[in-house]
Amino acid sequence: MLDTGKWLACYLTTGKHMSFYASFGTVLLLLAITAPTALAFGFGGATAARSGFAPLRWLGKIYIAGVRGIPDIAFFLFFVIALDQGFEWMRHQWMCPDWDQPIRQGNDFVVCAQAKLPLGTAPQWIHEVYGFATAILTFAIVFGAFSANVLFGAMRAVPRAQIETAEAYGMSARQSFWRIIVPQMWVYALPGLSNLWMVLIKATPLLFLLGVEDIVYWARELGGTKQARFTDYPHGDWRLWYFLGLLVFYLAFTKFSEVILERIMKRLTFGQATSGGHAEAPA
Repeated sequence: MLDTGKWLACYLTTGKHMSFYASFGTVLLLLAITAPTALAFGFGGATAARSGFAPLRWLGKIYIAGVRGIPDIAFFLFFVIALDQGFEWMRHQWMCPDWDQPIRQGNDFVVCAQAKLPLGTAPQWIHEVYGFATAILTFAIVFGAFSANVLFGAMRAVPRAQIETAEAYGMSARQSFWRIIVPQMWVYALPGLSNLWMVLIKATPLLFLLGVEDIVYWARELGGTKQARFTDYPHGDWRLWYFLGLLVFYLAFTKFSEVILERIMKRLTFGQATSGGHAEAPA
């Protein structure tokens, strides 16, 4: 019979716990990829929303208003299924033109085996990467709409007098956009983008709903009651302790993010007489 310390050491180094520890990396990887991707979606949406070409402007505003108006959980649950079925439908039309059966069969969505994504014969890691990539795309579209709204407001916050000065010096609309508006909009956008980053951190548990084995999945899996006939390490309901660990992780990561964002804000506002940089402005 092992004493408590040795038992706990063995328990915390099982294969499932190693997967639990690795899932923290999954969350961090999601954030590292999603944040710049969502920012790219946002910049594209904001640029489209202020375009002089009416159809493009309408498209940008519909994207911003449409995605922001749908609850995140509803969008995640619907969009991932719709996106997956859309990919399979396009592959089905191309790879199986002789298919003579309906694709919609009651509640089932049936395509030929060659059109499945991923293929049924694909290794497990392919299925996991595909699910993770779909999750990233969904996160990027959702948070891209919110960042587009922030960036659109930031672009409009750049003083009009500076744009008029650029025009007076002979700059085209494109030149004034890239040389005047874009460099200066970040100081106005950063507070809103900072809030979005915090919301994105808090939204990562939605990976659990998308079928990705993230930290919430493993906390629930490992923390639940284990009986001796099912495992070599039986224990009671420990979910409180596992989720308390997640709470500490998210709080620590949020605090770390606040410190980094504050430093970025100080750097951006240094020497500028804006609301954020007035104290830094030279006399």
